[in-house]
Amino acid sequence: MKKFSKISLLVSDLSSAAILRAYLIATALIKLGYEVEIMGFLFGNNLYRNLPLELKVSYFPGKNFPDFFGQVHDFLPKINGDIIYAIKPQVASFGVAILKKIFNKKPLILDIDDWEMSWHGGDNWRYHPEAKQLVRDLLKSDGALRNPHHPLYVKWMEGLINQADAVTVHTKFLQQRFGGAFVPNGKDTSLFDPAEYDAESSRSRYGLSEYRILMFPGAPRPYKGLEDVLIALDKINQPDLRLVIVGGSPYDDYDRQLQQQWGRWIVKLPKYPADVMPDLVAAAHIVVVPQRDTPETRAQFPLKLTDGMAMAKPILSTRVGDIPEIVADTGYLVEPACPEQLAEKIQFIFHNLESANQQGIKARQRCVEHYSIEAMASTLKSVIAKL
Repeated sequence: MKKFSKISLLVSDLSSAAILRAYLIATALIKLGYEVEIMGFLFGNNLYRNLPLELKVSYFPGKNFPDFFGQVHDFLPKINGDIIYAIKPQVASFGVAILKKIFNKKPLILDIDDWEMSWHGGDNWRYHPEAKQLVRDLLKSDGALRNPHHPLYVKWMEGLINQADAVTVHTKFLQQRFGGAFVPNGKDTSLFDPAEYDAESSRSRYGLSEYRILMFPGAPRPYKGLEDVLIALDKINQPDLRLVIVGGSPYDDYDRQLQQQWGRWIVKLPKYPADVMPDLVAAAHIVVVPQRDTPETRAQFPLKLTDGMAMAKPILSTRVGDIPEIVADTGYLVEPACPEQLAEKIQFIFHNLESANQQGIKARQRCVEHYSIEAMASTLKSVIAKL
């Protein structure tokens, strides 16, 4: 039987949220006894999130083509894991991993945690430039094809998925599309443990004691459906209800737009370190994940779901993608983009809060069984055993 001791996780851009998936996989692999390093390119100014010191993270500054070729040449010798684990079918991760496999005969696992092409139009996306446009895209200093993350290269990488010795995927949608083993993001259920927190104390700590709290512990984006919750709060029109948004948007000013229109319902809290998040979620009465139905959201596993599930909170979400299977019968689901149903369900939960909290306890049990780091590690053990 093959013996592997070290695994190199390759991330296409360490300044993006891809580092979060790498961190969770790394945490699960460490539980299995592997030495793990996270490696990749930094196309932004800083790591998307600082990881615990015990995790090794090394990177090269990200550059566009043709300089990127030189970076890859220098980077390949530094990848010394017994297994190469590429995060996302991107040139800067999977492409590099394929080269390492060819040159050093290392087994290669590809992780697909999102449908990258969904951000560019999905299956309908085509690149058919006229000759002049192609020359500009290739030769101008800011030409589109100079960017290693251009969708054309993603399309090519998706066509090479069969070069991986194993594939892991984040959702059933992705599994149906790409195959592979289903490895949903695991939650650290020992950190997110409601027994360690008192809800009233948490609410007091964050200045929320006078409110009934709907919490969204993530970054607002239009497809995440917060407008639908805010319209629902307009319909209910009860002055002690608040939507608490934790962290705000690092992408644009969308949360400011929400504040301008619905500020009376919103409490915006700053971004907190990962180890403070359980205390924040403890302050919620309901965790809301009101995803809209788009090609992007169908492929996603919202981490906010397991934040709330692990903390035994009533979950109010929508019937989009894997969400109905994730929460099963432990949460409350409505149709996407339907403020009327959200308003009705919010009132129902608060009128039946004791039974809703019992649902939250069931949600934690489900999270521990299916969506914990331990559950993630168990599946990864099976994947590696087949290499």
